[in-house]
Amino acid sequence: MKNKEIFTDKKFVTIIATLCCLLWGSAYPAVKSGYILFNISTGDIPSKIVFAGYRFAAAGIILLILAQKYGKNVFKLSKKNISNLLFLGTVQTTLQYIFFYIGIANTTGVKSSIMNSTVTFFSVILAHYIYVNDKLNMQKIVGCIAGFIGVMMVNFSNDLLSFSFSFWGEGFLVIAAFIFSVGAIYGKKLTKSMDVMVVTGYSLFIGGILLILVGALCGGSVHHFTMASSLLLIYLALLSSAAFSLWNLLLKYNKVGPVSIFNFLTPIFGAILSAVFLGENILEYKNIIALILVCLGIWMVNKEKIISYENAVKS
Repeated sequence: MKNKEIFTDKKFVTIIATLCCLLWGSAYPAVKSGYILFNISTGDIPSKIVFAGYRFAAAGIILLILAQKYGKNVFKLSKKNISNLLFLGTVQTTLQYIFFYIGIANTTGVKSSIMNSTVTFFSVILAHYIYVNDKLNMQKIVGCIAGFIGVMMVNFSNDLLSFSFSFWGEGFLVIAAFIFSVGAIYGKKLTKSMDVMVVTGYSLFIGGILLILVGALCGGSVHHFTMASSLLLIYLALLSSAAFSLWNLLLKYNKVGPVSIFNFLTPIFGAILSAVFLGENILEYKNIIALILVCLGIWMVNKEKIISYENAVKS
């Protein structure tokens, strides 16, 4: 009961959701920096997958250790629990991040953060077919259209005369966003009967191990462990364990809409941090227009629920 009171408090939800989006936004420049620090070439896809596997397996272990420390029974799992966790880990971690890591390697950090924001619009569309109380209306439809137009805008040149879209780059990021949406809805269902930290920990660990196996079987490997590269890998692992567990806790105690509204911050943080740490140009007209449209779209698809936030929390 105490957890519910804390995680449904409007100010607390705002702070935690913003923190999660900041962490996720920082992942874009961090992953691209990781490729450089670990000397992983652009075309070395198997090694990128192994790199992702190290990150998520470590994140899962961190969460499971913390869950055990706080009295959660990490090892008491039914056959149904195990099969559900295997499915979630395979979808939300392994599949999603195979597409994500390949996609982010083939485009800029700014474009990656904007392209991946389609996760919000996919979530809204999927919710229409899954939840009886979360149907599409005209406002949500307009919001989705604005968001997708914004995503398309970032692929135009600054003079809007040419269009650049790579299936292996931007295309893979859109696929990753769709897979994340599916996994998030399935994960929300699991947290109704299982502890959030346990679900998130196993999802990350299982998915991470599978990523390592897939990458290694395809000839990938990660070497060149220096102080800088090791610290970056640790940061990425902590980022994942903290952001995913906190976000899943918010989803456990709140409706999807009031939490998802904050997703508009992720592309903003991602674009700004990519500009700061990777030296990318965020001030191109197309990027600014794209960010405005994407943020407007995310705001519109959830605006209705924000207005009645207190009722949404109580119901």
